[in-house]
Amino acid sequence: MLKMIHRKIALVLIVFSLFYLLLSFQLPEYPYAIIDADFVPKILGFLLLFLSILLFLSKTKETEDEKKKRTIPKADIITLLVVCVFMLVYIFLFEMIGFFIMTALFVYVCSWYLGYKRHVVNAIVSLGFSLSIYILFNYMLQINLPAGILPF
Repeated sequence: MLKMIHRKIALVLIVFSLFYLLLSFQLPEYPYAIIDADFVPKILGFLLLFLSILLFLSKTKETEDEKKKRTIPKADIITLLVVCVFMLVYIFLFEMIGFFIMTALFVYVCSWYLGYKRHVVNAIVSLGFSLSIYILFNYMLQINLPAGILPF
């Protein structure tokens, strides 16, 4: 029954989605909100659960070519681990340094590490993206993002 890899992955995803749903049902409810803060997490949890069940019930057999595609080269694993370290540093410094600076640095450094060599364009895109998201959330949606060391 569990010989196929997609069934093993489906079981892991089912357990994860149930845990995610358990946590999303513990989010506080607000009496005056039309759509509460727990709406999107619950929808995503149920969607993941549904798709995981579909994956488990899938009857496709894995061919030899598909098994070969599953092998990940060592260089790609190292790249994934380095980007994960970048993300952990981003998360750790997010509130101290602030959204704008950390997001711009994260986008720039990740793009540079992944091979994008046009540094001026990379800097413009990372600063423009960070600034536009910061303005969208802070001034249009009235959701304050951490300013960190910046005075605004």
